[in-house]
Amino acid sequence: MVSTSTTIHTLQWADLAILAPELTLVIAAILITILDLFAPRKWGREWTGALTLISIGISFGFVAWKLADRISLAAAVTPPEVHQLLNHSYRVDDFALWMKLLFLVAAFLVVLMSLRATALSDMLHRSEYYYLILPAVLGAMMLASSGDLITLFIGTELLSITTYILVGMKKSSRGLEGAFKYTVLGGTASAFILYGMSFLYGLSGSTNLNEIGRMLQQNAEAFEPLIYLSFILILVGVGFKIAAAPFHMWAQDVYEASPTPIAAFLAVITKAASLALLFRLVYNSYLGLGYAYGEAASPMFIYKDFTTLILALAAISMVVGTAMALRERRVKRILALSGVANTGYLLVPIGLDLLTGASIYTSSFTSFWYYMAAYLFTVIGAFAVWMIIEKRGGTKEQSALAGLFHRSPWLAAAMILFMLSLAGIPITAGFFGKLYILLGAMATHAVWITIVMMVTSAVSFYIYFGFIRQMYMRGGEAGKVSISWTQHTVVFLCMAGVVGLGLFPNVPMEWLQTLFTIPNDLFTQ
Repeated sequence: MVSTSTTIHTLQWADLAILAPELTLVIAAILITILDLFAPRKWGREWTGALTLISIGISFGFVAWKLADRISLAAAVTPPEVHQLLNHSYRVDDFALWMKLLFLVAAFLVVLMSLRATALSDMLHRSEYYYLILPAVLGAMMLASSGDLITLFIGTELLSITTYILVGMKKSSRGLEGAFKYTVLGGTASAFILYGMSFLYGLSGSTNLNEIGRMLQQNAEAFEPLIYLSFILILVGVGFKIAAAPFHMWAQDVYEASPTPIAAFLAVITKAASLALLFRLVYNSYLGLGYAYGEAASPMFIYKDFTTLILALAAISMVVGTAMALRERRVKRILALSGVANTGYLLVPIGLDLLTGASIYTSSFTSFWYYMAAYLFTVIGAFAVWMIIEKRGGTKEQSALAGLFHRSPWLAAAMILFMLSLAGIPITAGFFGKLYILLGAMATHAVWITIVMMVTSAVSFYIYFGFIRQMYMRGGEAGKVSISWTQHTVVFLCMAGVVGLGLFPNVPMEWLQTLFTIPNDLFTQ
């Protein structure tokens, strides 16, 4: 095990530099809110979107600068420092920084595709729409950096409450119905998570994740039923948040009722943040349950049971999401069900039994991060293309894409690329993402989940090739498609991300493996 230095102290002025990405979003949200209150209405409100975009870009710069510094330190064989603030409750480690990178890239693309979008022209409260994205991203970043149950739950609620509002921004009966459904089920999911956390606190007497893991390992034999109960409650709550089957029934209605950029936000940022919560809890608090009861030599099966439950949830999500999407024709609902299936793929690295075999499997986070990055560019790109088409098409079904190749060959080519990546066709980011997860499952002897992944991926070809059939083999209305420069940029950036990750998959994987290790980034106390 490689040792690492750790800084542990109370919050001081010098720590503000460590918290620069989060503080940037906080200060920006406050300033934009105040400016919006006093700015004349004749100015319009697109400038709030521009300021939001700049704020996210600055926050991204701080995270990228910190990661580059840590990569250079690791290359010089100097262990990067893990910063812990507020009595271990907030961590700035490689896991957190890599996840924040994804959140900020996704948020940047979501805001950019919203600017000058005709599909949002009838939306009231445009300025609130933009700057409410900032606290939502802040909540996701808190989830990635949390080392304590309290900060985990605060991050969960900050993300959830702001997304409840964003979902209901479109003033229509369908939009309000979707927002109401999302609020009720989201509140229920938070209650499950909080109830499960309360058991963890009661069993350990601490809210610190590492301390909880140590206490559970020592007292597992006495509290085994309650440990199972705490995990199942948290898994159910997170299952709602990430739209994993069978807790996914809200996703189709909410995605369809939401503004298209917010549907993309839910599909990527909310999902990734909730999975980061699950990742922290599984590795920090429950992984130790794979060893012996205290000093006894008897084996423990609790951790193995938990990994089996996660893999079972992953398999159900893949099968149900793929099967339901086969009969769906409305685009947002197809993408929602595709998200259910992809949630299953993303759960696999978290649910792999790391202790199976002669050595501990240590590449779970790298495969998880890579596929999350591939999914980010693919799904946001697909939503961006659909956002361009939906206002003009007059229908929510795939038929709105009919003949797109003749109206906008470039846009049709972009949609093909995104669909091929979702299907996992070679030389796309989606293919390598699924491949890395499959290799991890094989390395941990989880052969049955690899079979489920391969079968559902093969079946999903029919779903995604339905888009290609509409664009190239069906006639549609005449006339070219008008695209704003912001949407042009989003589609181009997403295409570059999908192609770049597909052509050079080893580059981010090497960076991740250089920095991230489970003992140093998750277990450092």
